[in-house]
Amino acid sequence: MRIVETVAQINDNRKRAMGRRVIAAAGGDVRGKKIGVLGLTFKPNTDDMRDSPAIAIIQTLQDAGAQVSAFDPEGVEQAKLVLQNVDYADSPYAALDGADVMVLVTEWDAFRALDLSRVKSLLRSPVVVDLRNVYRPDEMARYGLEYSGIGR
Repeated sequence: MRIVETVAQINDNRKRAMGRRVIAAAGGDVRGKKIGVLGLTFKPNTDDMRDSPAIAIIQTLQDAGAQVSAFDPEGVEQAKLVLQNVDYADSPYAALDGADVMVLVTEWDAFRALDLSRVKSLLRSPVVVDLRNVYRPDEMARYGLEYSGIGR
């Protein structure tokens, strides 16, 4: 039983580390900042929130004082059962409107097709943290977005 508990703790710590990565991309402090989170479910094409990294990431951001606006194509109703004090948007663009940072958590196809010019115009600062490496760094730079991926 200890092995299972240890593995669960390590997994939670890794998810919280992703939240700290977002904080670092925001300049080290998110107190009073709006973070636009795209993707809440464990994986695309489901409403399953079990073990979703979005839970720990959002909690880490909220603990640091961020206000979170989020969108997921399928999982909002399930997310409402486990995440408190989140502004749930009706589109990815609404979630990003006025946000200081965009964070991609779940790799839904709809997020791959975002109009990046529109994304940049909606963000207060052009910072994108892509936790799934969906976007290409050179493409993000072409749109004037400050990009942070995983392992790049």
